[in-house]
Amino acid sequence: MTRYLLRRLLQAIPTFFGITLLTFFIVHSAPGDPVLQQTFDPNISKAAREELRRRLGVDEPILAQYVSWLIGNEWRRDPDLLPRRGILRGDFGNSLNEKRPVLQMISERLGATLLLTGTATVIGYLVGVPIGVYAAVKRGRLFDSLSRVLSVVLNAVPGFWLSLVVILLFAVKFREWGLPAIPSGGMYTLTAGSSRGSDLMDRLIHLLPPALVLATGPIASVSRLMRTQVLEVIRQDYIRSARARGLRERTIHFRHALRNALIPLATLLGPTLTGLVGGAVITETVWSWPGLGRLFVNANFQRDYPVILAGFVIGAVGVILGNLLSDVLYGVIDPRVSLS
Repeated sequence: MTRYLLRRLLQAIPTFFGITLLTFFIVHSAPGDPVLQQTFDPNISKAAREELRRRLGVDEPILAQYVSWLIGNEWRRDPDLLPRRGILRGDFGNSLNEKRPVLQMISERLGATLLLTGTATVIGYLVGVPIGVYAAVKRGRLFDSLSRVLSVVLNAVPGFWLSLVVILLFAVKFREWGLPAIPSGGMYTLTAGSSRGSDLMDRLIHLLPPALVLATGPIASVSRLMRTQVLEVIRQDYIRSARARGLRERTIHFRHALRNALIPLATLLGPTLTGLVGGAVITETVWSWPGLGRLFVNANFQRDYPVILAGFVIGAVGVILGNLLSDVLYGVIDPRVSLS
């Protein structure tokens, strides 16, 4: 296991550097200039702009900027855009707009994103697994057909559109009709006495709507995979033996068949987590959820390059670790797979 992990991590190194190189060049080739972004005043002289360009480090060749971004630029006197210690040592530099460390901004919002994506993952598996098992048991019947149609619809519907529909119906229309309405955004209800909500029920009411919208993708993927796997498992000899012993059908399906059908779900966990982080970018923006997704979207609008680059790096590391987690779990769950 240890040798396998080391080999996979070594294989991930060139992937990581390739992603960072491509990302850095694309971001810096996009329209927009960090100097002009901060010097809208027409009274600012050209010399002042050049001095700011030197301080930001954008007067250097693009390859030199990339190297400084990776390993740091401690030799510079007053670096602003490029991190002093480099991203390889956990320094993403300072935000151009908020003038504070990017890592501090990320740490403040990381908990909200983990809460939202973690809840969506739990909902996706708790709902998708029973639907997939029951659809396989009722193969060819009404429930099976409805579950397959629902999985296609949930995969096809964009998350931002579904979020807007849910807000319009359950937050706006319900309030107009005098019915109990859900919050249209935020993480908690702001009260006059405090700036943060402390009621657990209030937190759940704000959390569940965006989490349910975000969980539609995992529900569709998990239910389809579970249906396929259970259909294969229930044809095995040990299932026939369990029926011959007189076991109840529910026990056969949800204990014996489900246990072996769950093994391939390990390969889906890593991509599911990374996909949820990507989907959270849109969901957090629509629902005004104070997480990383909303932070990175605002940074793109404001041309805050250090924050944008940090978002890409975190996403790349998340994809690499997510795929590694899937492989390791598959080897741990299935004794037939040897990780060596």
